[in-house]
Amino acid sequence: MRTRFAPSPTGPLHLGHAYSALLAHDMARAAGGTFLLRIEDIDRTRARDHWEAQIYEDLHWLGIDWDEPPLRQSDRISAYEAALDSLWQRELIYPCHCSRRDIAAAASAPQEGAEPTVGPDGLVYPGTCRALLAPGYGATPRPGGTALRLNMARALEALPEIAFEETGAGPEGEAGRIVTSRQQLTETIGDVVLSRRDFTGSYHLSVVLDDAQQGITHVVRGQDLFSATPIHVVLQHILNLPHPQYHHHRLIRDETGRRLAKRDDARAIATYRTEGRSPPDIRAMVGL
Repeated sequence: MRTRFAPSPTGPLHLGHAYSALLAHDMARAAGGTFLLRIEDIDRTRARDHWEAQIYEDLHWLGIDWDEPPLRQSDRISAYEAALDSLWQRELIYPCHCSRRDIAAAASAPQEGAEPTVGPDGLVYPGTCRALLAPGYGATPRPGGTALRLNMARALEALPEIAFEETGAGPEGEAGRIVTSRQQLTETIGDVVLSRRDFTGSYHLSVVLDDAQQGITHVVRGQDLFSATPIHVVLQHILNLPHPQYHHHRLIRDETGRRLAKRDDARAIATYRTEGRSPPDIRAMVGL
């Protein structure tokens, strides 16, 4: 078993992060396996060195250690570039110049008054830019400075059944072998962004490439990412990557039932440390 914790250095770790990190760490240790750390700093416009330093400090304080040097996404840009080049040459991605306002307008246009479909990344893209390039465009250089979207329908053409093993539970208690139909993927997820206009790659692309690079066998993460997992399975297939098992865990929420966010400094691990709480106190707070 190889698990990982993959925070972004864009703010302080809070109780939700502590729960996810401790759970992944405990699962690996109980199985005699390996626990790894990954710093998801691909978005250099938001990542900060002092937040990364605090991640290490908070995890050490919690009693969490990792078995290999941390992997930093900012050191992996060439791997993301290579994957994008491959997908471009196969014409599985295409450039998109739509703004969020454009997408919102186009998504609601076909049936005025009807609610547009919302997927893991927000409004499902209506495909405005999908057919703007003539077949054969993959022989041209991949463009820079623009968003690149996955052509979901084309990616699914030669794929077997899209399924993954869930050892935890989804938001509705989903467990076991989870199967997603092609219709669900095209209609409720659609052509997701695989590279941003202002930085190379995206969460969906980097997470599958990095999990493969680190040899992760069990992806431990929150239930808020359960709906994105079929996207990752599709990418694993078309990039010929291993298929880990998934363990989606419950989310730590505040008194009103809202999921904790990095802006919620009152529940930051560093705040509890300053107040004199102990690592066993944190474990008790998150139900471990």
